Amino acid sequence: MGEKSAQKRKYILDKARAVFSEKGFKSVTMKDIVDACEISRGGLYLYFSNTEELFLAVRLRDDMDDSEDETMSAIPGDASAGDMLALFIKEQKKEILRKKNNLTVATYEYYSLHRADGGENPLKDEFDTAVRIVERLISNGVESGEFYCENPRGCARNLMYVVEGLKITSMTIGITEEAIDRELMYVLEGLVPDELNN
Repeated sequence: MGEKSAQKRKYILDKARAVFSEKGFKSVTMKDIVDACEISRGGLYLYFSNTEELFLAVRLRDDMDDSEDETMSAIPGDASAGDMLALFIKEQKKEILRKKNNLTVATYEYYSLHRADGGENPLKDEFDTAVRIVERLISNGVESGEFYCENPRGCARNLMYVVEGLKITSMTIGITEEAIDRELMYVLEGLVPDELNN
């Protein structure tokens, strides 16, 4: 793909992301994308044949742009497990609070319509990856005496279920930042040994 084509494709993906963020997945048509891009229908079809292909390209680009490794590498080498978990939670909270250009509703709509039949399920993969990261952070905190947890995997899974629920709540009925903090702290408060709470 030439430079001009690559730029046009990027432009279409940027505009499509905004449309999916605003309207979800189910109600978006190729005409919506044509209108947002201000290009001809034929011009759009040179790059994408339908809204599903376009949505998956937007998600793929988001996945490639998500730099969890960059976030984790921004932590100093001497950071504690608590510091790293706090950064992870901060990133999750930012995602929950992000109203503009948020694909949460579109993503859930898409995957509710296109359930994976035993094959790939990117939402499940993302969830499982987050659980593994949190589990590792909790386990490191237990080893260093910073946390107390008999079941790091269960705690990590519980935290991520709460995060997913907060994302949906934020996009559907709304939630305040204070309520998000309260719910996340409720899950995390059991990790701190009693002697550190006093």
